[in-house]
Amino acid sequence: MKTSRVFARKSIETLRRQTRENGMHKVLGPLQLVLLGIGCIVGAGIYVMIGPAAANYAGPGVMLSFLIAGAACALTALCYAELAAAVPAAGSSYTYCYAAMGEIYAWTLGWLLMLEYGLAGSLLAVGFAGYLVSLFGDFGIHLPAAISTSWLQSSLVDGHPVFHINGGFNLVAVSALAVIAGVLVIGVSKSAWVNAMLVAIKIAVLASFVAIGAGAVDAHHWSPFVPDNEGGFTYGWQGVLRASSILFFAYLGFETVSTAAGETKDPQRAMPIGILGALGASTAIYIIVAAVLTGIVPFRELGVPDPIAIAVDRIGHPGFAVLIKVGALTGLASVLLVNGYGHSRICYAMAQDGLLPGVFARLNPGFRTPWIGCILVCAVSALLAALLPLSILGDFVSIGTALAFIIVALSLMWLRTTRPDMERPFRVPLGGFHVGHAWIGYIPVGAIIMCLAMILPIVLDIVEQTRRGDILPAAVLCGYACLGVLIYAFYGIKHAVRTEPGQLATRQGE
Repeated sequence: MKTSRVFARKSIETLRRQTRENGMHKVLGPLQLVLLGIGCIVGAGIYVMIGPAAANYAGPGVMLSFLIAGAACALTALCYAELAAAVPAAGSSYTYCYAAMGEIYAWTLGWLLMLEYGLAGSLLAVGFAGYLVSLFGDFGIHLPAAISTSWLQSSLVDGHPVFHINGGFNLVAVSALAVIAGVLVIGVSKSAWVNAMLVAIKIAVLASFVAIGAGAVDAHHWSPFVPDNEGGFTYGWQGVLRASSILFFAYLGFETVSTAAGETKDPQRAMPIGILGALGASTAIYIIVAAVLTGIVPFRELGVPDPIAIAVDRIGHPGFAVLIKVGALTGLASVLLVNGYGHSRICYAMAQDGLLPGVFARLNPGFRTPWIGCILVCAVSALLAALLPLSILGDFVSIGTALAFIIVALSLMWLRTTRPDMERPFRVPLGGFHVGHAWIGYIPVGAIIMCLAMILPIVLDIVEQTRRGDILPAAVLCGYACLGVLIYAFYGIKHAVRTEPGQLATRQGE
C-alpha cells in the first residue's frame, strides 16, 4: 500500500451527502442542542471535580480556574462552530480533521477522542457513585467501600499525587453506566427527551442551592482568595492554573453538541447556536455555584467526590440536603447520557470509514441507533471507573481534550487555506493573516496557546511523578499511544474506506 494513502482526505461534499443519507432520524433543533450541551457540561465539573480542584490546588481561586478554562474553551468553541456549520456530519472533530488534513491525522484525533470520552464516562460514573452512596447514607443505608470505591486511590504528597492500591471495585459506578447504555440503545429522540428532563431538574436544583446557600456563605472562607503556594501546584497562581487544567474537560459538552450533526435539522444554523449557547450558559453556572460552595465550606475540606453534598449538609436542612443530592444524581446522569451519546457517535463515524470494526456502525433495525457501539463504549468506561481514581481520570481526560482541541484549530486553518471559497454559514471573528499560502487565524492560534497552557501543568506533574518512581500515569499514556499505532497499522490502514461510488476521496497535494 502506498504511503500517500494514509493522507487521503474525505471531500466536504461526500460528508454532507452522508449526513443526509445516514439513515438516522433528523430530530434535533437549536434548543435541544443547547440543552444537550448544558446536559453534558454542567455535571462533573460542578458536582465532582470542583471539590478536589479547590481543596488540592486553587482554594477559592477555583472561580478563576473556571474562568480560565472557559476562556480556553470559548476560543475553541468558535472554531467548532465554524466547522460544524460548514461540515455538518457525525463524528465531530474527527470528521473535520478527516476533511481538512487527512486520514492519519483523523485517526490520531479519533484515538484521542476515544481516550477523552471513555475516561470522562468513567469519571462521571465515579462521581455518581459518590453521591448515591451519600444519599443512601441519609436513609441509613451504608454501602460497603468494597463496592463503592475504585481499586486504585491517590493522595497528595508535596503538591503531587501519589497512587496506592485500595482493593475496591466500584460496582455502583458500573451499574450507572449499564443503565445509561440501555437508554442510549433506545434512541436519540427518547434520549433527548430524557436529557431535557434531567437538565431541567438539575438546573432547578442548582438554582435552589445558590438561593438557599447564599444565606449560609461566610465571606471569611474566601480569604485569601488565592492562598499562598505550599509547594508544587498546591495553591498560589500555580495551583489556579493546575485547577484549570483538571476542570478543562468539564466543558467537553460543547464538543458533544457537534457530534449530533447527523441527527440535526438544519445543522448549518443550529450547530453554532447550540455550541456557543451551551458554553456561555454553563460557564456562568459554574462560577456562581463555585462562589457559593467555597463560601459555605472551607476549601481544604472539599477534597471528596461529592463536594456539593458536604456543603448542603453544612447548611443544616436535612430535607434540602436530600433534594440537592437527588439533583446532583440527575445532573450526573444527564452528563453520562450525553457523554455516552457523543462517544458512540464518534465510534460510528470511524467505523463507517473503516478505521474501526463495522460493529460500531451497525444500526439497530428498530431504534436506528448504533446499539452495539453504545454498549461497548459504556462497558469500557465501566471497567475503568471500577479501577481508577478521580485524579488520574481527570488528568487523562484533560490531556485528550486539549490535544483534540488543538487539532481542531489546526484543521480550521488548514481548511481555510485549502478551501477558501467553501460556503461557511458561520466564521470565527477577528480574521487572520497569510504566511505564504497558509491562512493563520487569530482565534485558532489563541485556542492552541490556551490549550497548551491547560495541559502544561499536567505534563509537569506526570514528569515529576515519573522522576519519583511512580510511572503509572506515564506508562498508561504511552501504552495507549502505542495501542493506537498498532490498531491503525494492522487494521485501519487495511480497512479504511478511501473511495466511494462515483467519487474519489481527495489526497494531500491533489
